[in-house]
Amino acid sequence: MARHATRILMALLLCVVLAGPGAAQAPPSGPLWSDSGSAQVPADIARLNDHMNGLSERIKPAMVQVRVRRAAEPQAEGESTPESPDERRSSGSGFLIRQDGYLITNEHVVADADLIQVKLADGRRFTGRLVGKDERVDLALVKIEGTGLPVAPLGDSNRLRVGEFVLALGHPFGLEQTVSFGIVSRKGAPLQVASPGFDFIQTDAAVNPGNSGGPLVNMAGEVVGINSMAARNGTIGFAIPVNIVKGLLPQLASKGKVEWGWLGVGIAEVGDEDVPKYQLKEQRGVLIRNVVAGQPADKGGVKADDVILAVDGAQIEGTRDLQRISSSTPVGRAVKLYVMRAGKETELEVIVGLYQAAAPRPLPRRAPVSPHGPEGPAPKLPAPAPK
Repeated sequence: MARHATRILMALLLCVVLAGPGAAQAPPSGPLWSDSGSAQVPADIARLNDHMNGLSERIKPAMVQVRVRRAAEPQAEGESTPESPDERRSSGSGFLIRQDGYLITNEHVVADADLIQVKLADGRRFTGRLVGKDERVDLALVKIEGTGLPVAPLGDSNRLRVGEFVLALGHPFGLEQTVSFGIVSRKGAPLQVASPGFDFIQTDAAVNPGNSGGPLVNMAGEVVGINSMAARNGTIGFAIPVNIVKGLLPQLASKGKVEWGWLGVGIAEVGDEDVPKYQLKEQRGVLIRNVVAGQPADKGGVKADDVILAVDGAQIEGTRDLQRISSSTPVGRAVKLYVMRAGKETELEVIVGLYQAAAPRPLPRRAPVSPHGPEGPAPKLPAPAPK
């Protein structure tokens, strides 16, 4: 009985609390907030705000959203539910570079696409045709049928300096026409070595899922990079320098792919201990760890334990120099390698071959292969900004 009375008392107290003075309090008289009618943005900041807004509005008409549908994966016998339609659809970003409908995006945005749909800033939709792609740099060229379309001007990424302001534009998370602001944090290799020796633009401008393929723009309103990948936590983004893109577009347009050159060697940086071991004058060059049988370097006489010091007179400081030069040299062209072998400088001539995604096994060698791996193939791009 006492327990029952206690429960009744607690219920009555709760009702008193809920119906207390706060519930019956009258709203305050007058406005609930105060507007500021005199605060002004400092003139310099106001000019910067106007400039940023102008840049965004100037580039936005050339931006596109790239929507992709992929064929359903075949189901193996005994597998349960197939993929849902949403799992085979994705979207990314891109931008127009010609008034007749050529546009740039990332290779990973349109890879294995069964249907490519391109949505313009004015709402028009087109079916896109894949003209060419290259997964080593993560670049794709797409064509839509149109005339008089707005285009984004391309700048000179070599002139871009660390610390400069940049805008990253795109369609993250399916949201349309978004802009993020940041600086160029660094120019160099991305989180993992991905492209064949080329430096990427690192920025703290947000590169979120769906930004892939969108433009990175400098303060002159020029595209200086193509947003391609981001760190897992989204705080660091990477963009393909537009000068690399300019060099690859002719091959993508004419051949549908990029024919990368390669030598067929496993390489490593020259360490402190390697200078006396290989009788070098200074710590530079590239150490040849192994040579792929039957490939250009092997045919040209390159051997394990050679140290490449220069290619066609261009001094080699490290592995990325050799990767960049060998990959960008046209297939079939002869190059002169200046190597240190057993304490003597030797000149060799090697005819650059075609890059092979699946390389033959290298010739046996005494020492273990360096973790830097072969000069080709290069690893696939790390952590691309999801489509």
